[in-house]
Amino acid sequence: MHHTIQTAQEAVRLVASGDNVFIQGAAATPQALTEALAQRAAELRGVRLFHIHTEGHAPLVKPEHRDAFFDYSFFIGENVRQAVQENRADYIPVLLSELPDVFRMGVVPLDVALVSVSPPDQHGFVSLGVSVDVALAAVTSAKKVIGQINRFMPRTNGDGVLHVRDFTALVQHDQPLPTGSAAPPSEAEQAVGKHLAALIPDGATLQMGIGALPNAVLANLTHHKDLGVHTEMFSDGLVPLIESGVVNNHKKVVLPGRTVTSFLMGSQQLYDFVDNNPAIVMKDMSWVNAPTVIARNPKVVAINTALEIDLTGQVCADSLGTKMYSGVGGQADFMLGAAHSQGGFPVIAICSRTPRGLPKIAPTLHPGAGVTTTRAQVHWVVTEFGAVNLRGKSLSERARLLVSIAHPEDREMLARAAYERWGAMGRTDEWGSSVPTGLPNVV
Repeated sequence: MHHTIQTAQEAVRLVASGDNVFIQGAAATPQALTEALAQRAAELRGVRLFHIHTEGHAPLVKPEHRDAFFDYSFFIGENVRQAVQENRADYIPVLLSELPDVFRMGVVPLDVALVSVSPPDQHGFVSLGVSVDVALAAVTSAKKVIGQINRFMPRTNGDGVLHVRDFTALVQHDQPLPTGSAAPPSEAEQAVGKHLAALIPDGATLQMGIGALPNAVLANLTHHKDLGVHTEMFSDGLVPLIESGVVNNHKKVVLPGRTVTSFLMGSQQLYDFVDNNPAIVMKDMSWVNAPTVIARNPKVVAINTALEIDLTGQVCADSLGTKMYSGVGGQADFMLGAAHSQGGFPVIAICSRTPRGLPKIAPTLHPGAGVTTTRAQVHWVVTEFGAVNLRGKSLSERARLLVSIAHPEDREMLARAAYERWGAMGRTDEWGSSVPTGLPNVV
């Protein structure tokens, strides 16, 4: 194994026609390597690409490169969404807790892995930086590994530490990481955040994703005490809570005193915050997302979101009807882990309507929609109009509860659909258009 630095064009010559190639995802997408590989499109055939969502320009999925490359997402990012929806790329549904083993066990055998790393330290060790997730399994499973050394990649603590000897080829190419900041929360999102923060006990262990909703929740936790974090990913909203000591991880059982995550995405301030920070531990996704590991922590509150929920509690989070939108991600992993945590519970948090004004609580899911989380696994559902707990509730009781937190202008339509399906179910109170507000479990 040589450690001479090559150009990106030289390094990607390791990729041959018919190879299975892994591309590291999120903010760690090795842009110089994917650009160099795209330049070889004329001479390659049938190269299969595998990744979770990638950031930045996606040159390999251009229609004109179709004979050279075919793209498979385990989670669909914005840059390949159109290609997937036009059937120029495809989606592979796998729970994120199981994805590393798909590589390790050779279910998808990898020929080449393309990753970004921090510069080597004085001992020759580099870090996978902001994206350890499934990248570690890919690096340790692939026959050849190409690393893009990037001085902008923070050095993170945890599982993602590799030696320069672990690489077949190394390329030096510095480029700032893609930054994403969520838009400020809308009024509805702020209301969801307030309702949800009221459910979270002191000493809870949190899992939350990225975006305006999780940030709205975090903004409402400034007076909480002794919170911990064990999450698949986090973003900027968490940093002020760690810096103020609200998040101190004291009550956690798994890696107490440390914030546990698998990948990071956010602003340059976030990347600076995690650089060489021993309080943040980046771990392999098969461990972070294992429900058995999650459940060992006390009071796990797992906060996930949905594109649509039907009146029985079925959650779709990955498709709009038959159109694939994102992926199953780690939602089911954390829903299950939180449900088995002592004093913990899973939450589905949504605004009652889409930005285009369509109801997110619907009589039935759109035809072809995937069920990301089954109705048997859903506990709390929170909208800007309140919070209800579906755990242990019958189908008709669930419908009543969900109608009560739907958008007021959608309640009559939903109540009518519920009445057509279940009738009054032996209850004296008819569904009617005026939904009682004093329902049990409505906060």
